[in-house]
Amino acid sequence: MRTTAGEAAEISNNERLFMAILRRDGPKSRAEIAAATGLSAQSATNISRQLIDAGLIAQGEVVRGKVGQPSTPLSLAPDGALFLGLKVGRRMAELALVDFTGTIRMHRQEVYDHPEPDRLLRFARSAIAAIIDNLPPEQAGRIAGLGIATPFQLWDWGCEMAGWRNRDLRAEMADGLLFPVWLENDGNCACAAELVFGRSELPADFLYIYVAHFAGGGMVLDGRLRLGPRRNAGAIGSMPARQGGQVLDHASVSRLETMIGHTLPPDNAGWTVPPEIEADWARQSGEALAWAATSALALADLRAVLIDGAVPRATRDLLIAATQEAMTHLPLAGLEAPPILPGTLGRAARTLGAAALPLSHVFLPDGAPGALASG
Repeated sequence: MRTTAGEAAEISNNERLFMAILRRDGPKSRAEIAAATGLSAQSATNISRQLIDAGLIAQGEVVRGKVGQPSTPLSLAPDGALFLGLKVGRRMAELALVDFTGTIRMHRQEVYDHPEPDRLLRFARSAIAAIIDNLPPEQAGRIAGLGIATPFQLWDWGCEMAGWRNRDLRAEMADGLLFPVWLENDGNCACAAELVFGRSELPADFLYIYVAHFAGGGMVLDGRLRLGPRRNAGAIGSMPARQGGQVLDHASVSRLETMIGHTLPPDNAGWTVPPEIEADWARQSGEALAWAATSALALADLRAVLIDGAVPRATRDLLIAATQEAMTHLPLAGLEAPPILPGTLGRAARTLGAAALPLSHVFLPDGAPGALASG
């Protein structure tokens, strides 16, 4: 049986394409997959046999009673591969074990005043060891890798974060692990999670905005997440804001905390904000996000804007409504205002996006999240 960590290079791009169809569309017969991918019927049969033998896909019950021959639906096997995702947040780190279908199997978290490098490394290594110790050996051997979702240039958060300068978190985490480690900007990771684990139908071109302690995001063009040469494309929080400063000065949980005079819980439990203050914050945030979205629209001719965040769903919906309202007051001559849609993963997006890094590199066509994203 092929193991994900040790023999991932043996997975062909046709096999990745086969599994990507199942991930996007759910259970399908061999004939349906052949039609969707352009593979011949014989190739689809051979690939399905190989993937079943490898434990990566599973066969369902034979479907009878329809026109033509009986068919057997195929689906991803949840235990076919496992992934670790580490999210580094302003006040909380999270590490999760995620299965092949995107279900979080185990979860650990560490709350702090700010992320200190050595403490974060101790937490992550301890959490990984505890998770592996709780897995049967066969499943532990199916961990394909660790992904890390973190803001870049953490030292820019304040003088207390100076310890991050000249630290290589990916290399330090990889030391001693038996599987590879990837690291990406947390906004891009949240966007990748939406592509890999979120809604099945998305336009091929959209802007993704994620509002947490600060705002971030990602850019999807031609159905693929575009990282940019410095892997920081879609850095919505860094864009200039119409009100002055940057978008992150207005559309951020940090700004909301300043307005209410105290910090908010990092896991949304006990999230209590006076409605009038939350409405005022949403209005200011919506103005900043609408300005950024319109600028991106003029540059990239986007089909949609997705907004999600590490906030309660009702708060996210306020942001969406405020952004929609603000866009009606902006000059849009020559542009077509895109729909503003809710993301589907909320607080879990960055952690799932971290786990999506090894999944994408090992199992998606060309190693890219979103290769089949467009509906």
